[in-house]
Amino acid sequence: MFTFETTDQKEVRRFRIAQFNGRTATIRSAGSTITGHVRSVLESKSSIPTQWTITIVPSEPKIKAETLRPAPRVHAFVEDFY
Repeated sequence: MFTFETTDQKEVRRFRIAQFNGRTATIRSAGSTITGHVRSVLESKSSIPTQWTITIVPSEPKIKAETLRPAPRVHAFVEDFY
């Protein structure tokens, strides 16, 4: 799991929406990119400005569609066997 803290309300809103809809979210931090499902968004009311702790469960990166090729279609001619 990957945990980080932020004070950006727009970023927190984006992660809450991703968590609610079950979608993956991506965070870029210190030159690395983490993509995964949001597990929790916790608010720390004691800090000024308000700070949130976000936990993401990393997921496997998807293979780009360009690298995958569909199987070739083979059309066989079938003769009558009567």
